[in-house]
Amino acid sequence: MAFVTVAIWGSTFVFTKMLLINGLSPAQIFTLRFIIAYVLLLIFELTVRRQSFRWFSDTWRDELAMLLLGITGGSLYFLTENAAMLYTTATNTSLIVCSCPLFAMLLVALIYRKSERFTRMQVVGSLLACAGMAAVVLNGRFVLHLSPVGDLLAFSACLCWAVYSLVMKSASERYSTFFITRKVFFYGLVTILPYYLIVPGFPSWDVLFSSQVLWNLLFLSIIASMACFLVWNWVIHQLGAVVATNWVYFNPITTILFAWWLLHEQITLCFLLGTVLILVGMYLCDRRQNVTKV
Repeated sequence: MAFVTVAIWGSTFVFTKMLLINGLSPAQIFTLRFIIAYVLLLIFELTVRRQSFRWFSDTWRDELAMLLLGITGGSLYFLTENAAMLYTTATNTSLIVCSCPLFAMLLVALIYRKSERFTRMQVVGSLLACAGMAAVVLNGRFVLHLSPVGDLLAFSACLCWAVYSLVMKSASERYSTFFITRKVFFYGLVTILPYYLIVPGFPSWDVLFSSQVLWNLLFLSIIASMACFLVWNWVIHQLGAVVATNWVYFNPITTILFAWWLLHEQITLCFLLGTVLILVGMYLCDRRQNVTKV
């Protein structure tokens, strides 16, 4: 399930690019995705899961944790990631953002010292997967353009996702996946509203209901947002924050495969080598996980 989710998320870069070509801004795409996903999830819970439905968390501290999830996994993450590409290249952004498993591992090691212990095999596997991810993103073109502002924004997005994984580990032990995911969508939307005070504007109805925009937007909302966030939050609960986040290394593989299929971009030997490194690294990480269960 982790692989399927990351594979779908890898494809979203291509579908998002199609929406950008048709005139939507990154903030507008994020807002529309989360609005549709939130409304559909709310309807589903009110009709199918009515008996277990709830509006608020048990305590105000837990509600603040949900707010933090909405910011780090929603508004702030998407804004920093998209804004980074205004100042630096997509390659730089991908390299930094997709390295978030390393930061997640460090955060978990610092906070959950007793419950989450990592062996040398896990660390080596994660580093191999990270090296493979870099090879896949570069895809044979080693051209980096350093930009302090852009790289700092990309690092902020990377740190946001690491914090999201960390907080999700704790929240998933006390609340259902449906409740947490709905809260992420809600607080993601609430915290994106101040952005529109600075950069107002929304796409016209003609643009929204055009075939090029509508179907891509529905895929991003229903599949990539609602379904994938539900599955991913469950995956973190099942595998732990570090093992689950390591699957992010597969993200650029699926991105390039979809770009090759839909945008006719080239695949190089460097991409194939990087894919092998990611597979070996993930095998080493997951092998440790299986041994622990036994």
